[in-house]
Amino acid sequence: MGVTVERQGRVLVVRMDRAAKRNAIDPAMTAGLDAALNELDDDPDLWAGVLAGTPEAFSAGTDLAAGAGSPTPRGGNYGVVRRDRRTPLVAAVEGLAYGGGFELVLACDLVVAARTARFALPETARGLVANCGALFRAPRALPRNIAAEMLLTGDPLGAERAWSLGLVNRLVEPGEAEAAALELAGRVCAHAPVAQRATLGALREVAAAEDERGWAATEHAQAAITASADAQEGIAAFREKREPYWTGR
Repeated sequence: MGVTVERQGRVLVVRMDRAAKRNAIDPAMTAGLDAALNELDDDPDLWAGVLAGTPEAFSAGTDLAAGAGSPTPRGGNYGVVRRDRRTPLVAAVEGLAYGGGFELVLACDLVVAARTARFALPETARGLVANCGALFRAPRALPRNIAAEMLLTGDPLGAERAWSLGLVNRLVEPGEAEAAALELAGRVCAHAPVAQRATLGALREVAAAEDERGWAATEHAQAAITASADAQEGIAAFREKREPYWTGR
């Protein structure tokens, strides 16, 4: 399925493992992520989770050839981004986290990144919009003008700058992100799980009203581009490995 899980004490490590496609998310991976996070949510013996990719990439986002599959009942897109979680989840980022891959990071509670990690939102380069939470979560996690630059230019944000801006909790050497994320998850697990879940629940409840407005705005933006010629041209140009020809229609 492209997703593996491993229990390390009270921590569930969820790894995206589709290296040949830079962990681009297809329907099987969505199903795997959904099943893994259902396990994390439902097992009272699990007190934290770590979401990781491969050494070269966290995730390149949606597989534009195969699609990511349908949103799941509990997790929404990718089985993750609209999930009402109460168990803390730490992102361990090596390499690129682009598009939906960055939106997976934004859906986590804590972020550990290698110095060589890169974050980007290149959807407009394909005539698309970020539709998995970045339109409202990126400006929440970063200064608004930085988030706007990422959304409008698609230019990547390096891990060191992301750490200086407060997006990243721990900045580590290449190859050390998963180990550092496990250490951070262990610190979470050292505290009372009922209190941790209640705390995370309160944080998410406060954000819920803003999230609902954000999802509504995202759906409006998605509707605006769905039938556009530019969106069709962007996907065609990507598949044909050429520069797109935009018409503004």
